[in-house]
Amino acid sequence: MNEFLLLRRKSVFSGLAEFKFNKKFLLGLFAMILLHFSAYAQTAVKGTVSDTENNTLIGVTVSVGGTSIRVMTDADGKYTINVPATGKQLVFTYVGLQSQTVEINGRSTVNVILTSGTELEVVNVVGYGSVKKSDLTGAATTISAKDFNKGPLIAPDQLIQGKVAGVQMINNSGQPGGASTVRIRGNTAMTGSGQPLYIVDGVALDGRSARPSNSGGVGVAPSGNPLNFINPADIASMEILKDASATAIYGSRAAYGVVLITTKRGLAGTTKIDASASAGVSTIANSIDVLNGDEYRAALKKYDLTSGDHGGNVDAMDEITRTGYNQNYSVGVSGGSDGNTFRASFGYQNQQGIIKKTDFKKYSGAFNGNFKFLESKKLGLDVNLIANQYTENIAPITTDAGFTGSLVSQALSWNPTLSMRNADGSVFVDQGSTIINPLAMLEASSDKSKVSTILGSVSPYYKITPWLEYRMLASINYSTGIRRASTRSFINLQGIQATDDFLGGYASYSNSELITQQFTNTLNFNKEIANKLNLNAIVGYEYTNYINKGQNMTAKGFGDIDVDYTDAFQATAPANRTMNSFNDPTTQLQSYFARAIFNYDNKYLLTATIRADGSTKFGSDNRYGYFPSFAAAWNIKNESFMADVAWLNQLKIRAGYGKTGNQEFPSGSSLQRYNINYSNGQQSLVSVNNENPKLKWQSDEQTNIGIDFGLFNNKLTGSVDYFNKTTTDLLFPQIPFDPANVGVTVTWVNLPGQITNKGFEFTLNANLIDQPDFGLTLGGNATFLKNKVNNIKGIIKTGALSGAGLSDVTLEVIQAGYPLFAMVTREYNGLDADGFSKYTDDGYTFYYLGNPNPSAIVGFNANVRYKKFNFAANFNGSFGGKIYNNTANSVLPISNLGTGKNVASDLLNSPIKESLANPIAASSRYIESGNYLKLANATIGYTIGDLGKSVKALNIFVNGQNLLVFTKYKGFDPEVNVEKGVNGVPSAGIEYVPYPTARTFNFGVNFSL
Repeated sequence: MNEFLLLRRKSVFSGLAEFKFNKKFLLGLFAMILLHFSAYAQTAVKGTVSDTENNTLIGVTVSVGGTSIRVMTDADGKYTINVPATGKQLVFTYVGLQSQTVEINGRSTVNVILTSGTELEVVNVVGYGSVKKSDLTGAATTISAKDFNKGPLIAPDQLIQGKVAGVQMINNSGQPGGASTVRIRGNTAMTGSGQPLYIVDGVALDGRSARPSNSGGVGVAPSGNPLNFINPADIASMEILKDASATAIYGSRAAYGVVLITTKRGLAGTTKIDASASAGVSTIANSIDVLNGDEYRAALKKYDLTSGDHGGNVDAMDEITRTGYNQNYSVGVSGGSDGNTFRASFGYQNQQGIIKKTDFKKYSGAFNGNFKFLESKKLGLDVNLIANQYTENIAPITTDAGFTGSLVSQALSWNPTLSMRNADGSVFVDQGSTIINPLAMLEASSDKSKVSTILGSVSPYYKITPWLEYRMLASINYSTGIRRASTRSFINLQGIQATDDFLGGYASYSNSELITQQFTNTLNFNKEIANKLNLNAIVGYEYTNYINKGQNMTAKGFGDIDVDYTDAFQATAPANRTMNSFNDPTTQLQSYFARAIFNYDNKYLLTATIRADGSTKFGSDNRYGYFPSFAAAWNIKNESFMADVAWLNQLKIRAGYGKTGNQEFPSGSSLQRYNINYSNGQQSLVSVNNENPKLKWQSDEQTNIGIDFGLFNNKLTGSVDYFNKTTTDLLFPQIPFDPANVGVTVTWVNLPGQITNKGFEFTLNANLIDQPDFGLTLGGNATFLKNKVNNIKGIIKTGALSGAGLSDVTLEVIQAGYPLFAMVTREYNGLDADGFSKYTDDGYTFYYLGNPNPSAIVGFNANVRYKKFNFAANFNGSFGGKIYNNTANSVLPISNLGTGKNVASDLLNSPIKESLANPIAASSRYIESGNYLKLANATIGYTIGDLGKSVKALNIFVNGQNLLVFTKYKGFDPEVNVEKGVNGVPSAGIEYVPYPTARTFNFGVNFSL
């Protein structure tokens, strides 16, 4: 026992001795630990991350350079990160935007603005897939939302006006919601619209508007825009595919280019609300110079006319126009988590026209969701839905008005000394006269349309491996239009005015349905298949079904009943009613396609595409069409010998060839077709189309050579392209003389011959200054075009002129050796001593005297940022094209003075007194220069920023549209293209009393919650 205690004491004392021995060691170790932790002392750094439009960004990864420390920005775009003493930099990364590394330099707050990626990092949608900009071999341009034209625009095509080289966009009419003409690399359309194929989130659009064409019996009204159903505020980007190597994957529908529209998507994070609102006013942008009351009296005196002066001073255009008001609201709600995101949006737009009783109202909604399933997240589902309804009040303005005119021609030619109202304030109607009071025309006319559209798609996909994905897309696009139009019996129009034996009045009711069903299956492959060799490939199958049907009813002889005529068709005699309906023959398209993009060492690129289209539109002997393309590119900058050229950031040469087609011709055109009519108590078949089993697609072959470059740290970027496009197997509706087949009206054929479009495109963008408080960027594009028709036999006439003295007169021809739609008419040589027109060869010979196709189209934009202010301006222009002023020719000639109508002011300034008996005739007298440069859009904005904890990125702005135009053209607007085609053959460059262009000013605000 004692021995045991002794031993324990010894061990304790031994431990105490050991403790004393290690005390110095432990103190030293503790000091080292303190030094170690002091070296890694952390400092909290916080801040906000936003984009160049001052939108805060959710889910940005913020990391400390050289460490694994990272956080993500919250729903307000804010972050807080603990930075060790050794941390010198913060790295900010976000999908779709350029990564940015920022020096901390002892700061506790670091705010960052992320910009778009470099040209090489940008991802481009190229049809059924996407590639990096650096991998592109074709001619394609991406315009993102931040670069769109601003303001309450109705249709998406207006967003890119003047923004893209090779693309000309013309507003055909000032009517809100009116159609536009979009030309990509010139005009090659002998039939159809010549418009590009539009793809919305992978779904191809029909290209037609469901708004019926029938009006109130006063002529053919301008068409509506088929893109009106899309809310521009919902669009994230638009990709324009221009050359055949880029478009060939769309085969028989891609002859006129392809526009890919991508709508906005939700981002992961707390639910976010984006809102915008604007209101504005519109006035007529430019008026045609006609005589006022005093000038008219002086003109009567000059011509020794004793009648026609009613003592007044009336501006008829002022009487039918007004200050139009507009308002536009959009709300987007987005969010999500764990790979599942959504975005829902709602929009309302109400735009009054500058002509009284005209307006456009649109209600829109959209939803898209991106969902991922399974623990591996390999299974996904994308859902898209666009729902829209818009209503219009349409002016009684027609493209083919005769000598009595439509609203605008009636106003221009109104005698300015004659009051438009009676003493009691009612509108004046000169019964028995052919001169129509435009105020009475407005009161007598009612033309209302309603178009409802649903575009929905579901797209499940499965990532079989990280480099192989299967995707299916099923979609339906349903659009229906209703149009009710009537003209009251009191108006003094022949066939509508009430008489002793006719009650008068006219009405039409029309409806139409457009349905497109699309099913697409694709397999995407993207993998390095050998050392430095990557393959991005896609194979697919697609089936599309088009349905177009509708009906129309007309009636006349209503009399002065106190209801809308379209509500009382039964009030007319059965003999005064007509009814017809249609259901186009089935149009189905079955397609197989494949594309492979080889990238070797990020230097050498090769793209090959093939598509086979089987279409029911083609003849039985040519059911399938094959559309190949090939392109190659060389990224010279990535070569080792260019490594030391610091000022050159990008240099790529591209070359491509491809073949596309066009099937924009009526369904059933290759078949023998009949209408079923009823006459004299019996049904009968009337042939409307002759069979042609050999009918095939129209072929477009295009070669493209291009260079892309970036200089001085990409401060200066641009591209140059040369293209040569040849169109063959020209689709054309022949009207044969065949006594054995009486009643056969048309046979669709492929004409021999070619249409060529060739030219150069230039794009240059300069980021001149990019400082925290000041920025300046300039951009411009120019396209030089040459158009020619070759080897077509005979002459195809089109370009119908309208109005007094011009019945059955055409202006334009499609003829070998000339440009498409060449203006061929008499050559005007001024007035002779007696005031009559002089013509070369006395007017018996017609000459080629004008080309409506521009030789150059340009666009220019400037963006200036100073602290919280920003300014953006966009110009566009066209040069070298001619316009035929059909308005001056037939609506405002000098001979009007003898009939009580007004005339153009410049006719009274001629050194030679023009004779009142000088006949109205088409001639080069009315061919004018179509050159113009327009300040189409300008915006001044001020960023207020965050207000409290709720309102984020508040921005206010003032916007103007159609602000200035520099031109010598005497009409309303040189940006014009009235539809004046003949027998299905279109026209170009003819102006005939269109709805005038409006100048608009808007004030708006946008913010996030």
